[in-house]
Amino acid sequence: MSPANDTPEVGIPAPLARRMSMPEQHAYLRARFSRRRALAGAAAAVGGAGLLGGGAAASAVQAAAPARGPAVRVDGSLVAPFGRHLAFGADPRTQMRVSWQVPLAVRRPFLRVGLKPWELSRRIEAEVRALHTPALTARLPAVEQLYLHVALDGLRPGTTYYYGVGHDGFDPASAERLGTLGTFRTAPAAPETFVFTAFGDQGVSYDALANDQVILGQNPAFHLHAGDLCYADSSGGGKKTDTYDARVWDQFLAQTETVAKSVPWMVTTGNHDMEAWYSPHGYGGQSARWSLPDNGPDPAGAPGVYSFVHGNLGVVALDANDVSHEIPANRGCTDGKQTAWLDRRLGELRARADVDFVVVFFHHCAYATSRHASDGGVRDAWVPLFEKHQVDLVINGHNHVYERTDAIRSVPTGDGVGGEVGKPVPVGASTDPTRDGIVYVTAGGAGKDLYGFGPGVPDSYEGRVRERDAIATVRWTASHGSGASESVQDVVEWSRVRYTGFSFLAVEVAAGPAPRMTVSALAESGARIDHFEVRRGR
Repeated sequence: MSPANDTPEVGIPAPLARRMSMPEQHAYLRARFSRRRALAGAAAAVGGAGLLGGGAAASAVQAAAPARGPAVRVDGSLVAPFGRHLAFGADPRTQMRVSWQVPLAVRRPFLRVGLKPWELSRRIEAEVRALHTPALTARLPAVEQLYLHVALDGLRPGTTYYYGVGHDGFDPASAERLGTLGTFRTAPAAPETFVFTAFGDQGVSYDALANDQVILGQNPAFHLHAGDLCYADSSGGGKKTDTYDARVWDQFLAQTETVAKSVPWMVTTGNHDMEAWYSPHGYGGQSARWSLPDNGPDPAGAPGVYSFVHGNLGVVALDANDVSHEIPANRGCTDGKQTAWLDRRLGELRARADVDFVVVFFHHCAYATSRHASDGGVRDAWVPLFEKHQVDLVINGHNHVYERTDAIRSVPTGDGVGGEVGKPVPVGASTDPTRDGIVYVTAGGAGKDLYGFGPGVPDSYEGRVRERDAIATVRWTASHGSGASESVQDVVEWSRVRYTGFSFLAVEVAAGPAPRMTVSALAESGARIDHFEVRRGR
């Protein structure tokens, strides 16, 4: 006990702390708190002078995680931040959002940033978002998680910054902490050639970590994660009866930090990200953990809906839970606002002289043939808008495979929107969305357990092409009159490339007088399994 205070001192013995990684320190401290029955009390330390210095911000955090026991004083020098992840603001040239996690309440968390690692003169107080998850079963106790965020505005375009995160007792600018610094680069003022990467359905696994390392080797300007981030909700139905363990997020953010601390990790919402224990619509957890651009139709209700422009590329993120026929828990959650915003936003991007290409990403598949197949709700609501505004590439997850279509034009069916081949796009070919149709890519092989294709349907990819004229699959529709969902049989000719290994997309976007997008799919090993080119009006 401290002689000046009867509050128990909590920490890791210094010799032990020096040998432990950040996640190991986190696990040690969480276990120690659990034994002392003091973890709930840590939530109380979030509010007041202990963390925020009082005021309206502290009151808001206390409301999110009310006090449940005595405050616990933590030795900040023994608590290491972890799970750093970046995201652009609405303007990637001048805005960056930095987020991280601490295992226990600390005093006055902050971020330092500067143009050199030894000149981190700018110090910014962090916003604290406390997330309380109630005890869901006898084996899953209540969980308190603390997420910290700093919004950086007014940055210089095309500039590399150094940053560090800390709190009282843990200063990233001190000599012994310099190894914890991270870097990021803002988008350039004028378009130039760059690479971005993308996948969906990652989870926590050795394969997920391996994919991250190969992604890092591409030196991407940013990464798109098309939903189903960590699978803390392993059921994916968006219901309170789902199996859920909030602690999986701690593992996921520690795993992803290897890339996301330097590469903006732009996420959207999958069905496994509808965590029904948080409001609104089960998205309160996503709002606590991520700081995303706030230029969507309703950031509070659908935080995974936003857009940004990087160089000559416009990117639009959508929440397909809002229109899904297959998994209807959040169907209609934006009351049509998202779809109306999508129409406006695509029109705005197409009207910009500096935007050559538009990419849209979301979770549920518009056109796919693996286990979840195609979602007719997505097709009905959004495919006509993609065609109206000549979207250049659509990226999905949901099916844990890689599958790429030919260029598709939509066609009406008796129960919604179908699709036909506008132009075959074999491996290595080029396509023009202004005349051929749109290519749809399912990039769901990020790290979660893999799916397959139907009986007798072979993989077909670069170096191992197995052509197939037609594939029997299904399409999800709304059952008339009941509000339920059902699948209907379908036979399609547009499935061009199929691969059942772990993989991701790497897209090179070239500016200049002959702009182009070169889309490649890479296996977990780094081997290329697909590539094609997108050029417009040529």
